Amino acid sequence: MKKLFLLALVVVFVTVYQMQKWSHESGPLTEIVNVVIPRGATSRTVAARLDAAGVINKPWLFRIMARLNRLDKHLKAGEYQFSPMISMQAALDKMARGEIFYRRITLAEGLTTREMINLLNAEPMLSGEVTLAVKEGELLPETYTYVRGDTRNSIVMQAAKAMQKVKRETWEKREPGLPLKNADEMMVLASIIEKETAVPAERGLVASVFVNRLKKGMRLQTDPTVIYALTRGESELERPLYKKDLSIDSPYNTYKNYGLPPTPICNPGWASIEAAVNPELSNYLYFVASGNGGHNFAASLNEHNRNVKDWRRQRKK
Repeated sequence: MKKLFLLALVVVFVTVYQMQKWSHESGPLTEIVNVVIPRGATSRTVAARLDAAGVINKPWLFRIMARLNRLDKHLKAGEYQFSPMISMQAALDKMARGEIFYRRITLAEGLTTREMINLLNAEPMLSGEVTLAVKEGELLPETYTYVRGDTRNSIVMQAAKAMQKVKRETWEKREPGLPLKNADEMMVLASIIEKETAVPAERGLVASVFVNRLKKGMRLQTDPTVIYALTRGESELERPLYKKDLSIDSPYNTYKNYGLPPTPICNPGWASIEAAVNPELSNYLYFVASGNGGHNFAASLNEHNRNVKDWRRQRKK
């Protein structure tokens, strides 16, 4: 009887040892795969989904190991991403810790609110419609994380809250003597800066041109505001700006109207907002494309006209 007991004990020990060994061995997965575990899923359901996805090949062993490790009641719902050759035990521990997979969506600088909402609507792993009323310039361009099934409104709320924080903190640190009445005007100017240059080193100089023009009572005469007048931020213009466009009757036409437009023309990034209230010191009043991705700046109209001629020669080449 004693020998039988010892034999049974040895068999149990060897069996558990072998199962432990199997559970820690490299798994059969050959490429990265995502698996969604629904709420209320049992260890049997989880094992079946992992087996179907190729993460494990012994679902019966997964259930046993989950029970032995007392994790069968602690497997958390959500989307998980598994790497190639992940062991069964590592997969089990991952789900017990709730290491769900976070997705990312980037709302780029310079996009209008409509363009950002279109991006959110095109993201298939988000749910619901955007029902929040959001104005131009109220969403901070940034990369936001979310989990599968999060609502589109939740991303909008994140972006709006982040923009409010940046707007408040940046306005509080503004340089004195700016021709801006409030933080809303700062956002309008920042949106124009964002649209005028994609070169980070130029933002401060572009800001100085517009600040200098505002101080002198000159029209801003900036093309992006005319483009916004034509499209209202609904889409790209998809054609060159024509001379006749500069006569459009719109409060956004800075060729006809003095001062700033009534609202931002896009959602500016933090760097452009910072430039709007901390412009570089300069006497520049004009700038034009240099032909190499940047701009040439000028303090006088004569100098500006020479720069325009240079740009036209560059364009012909």
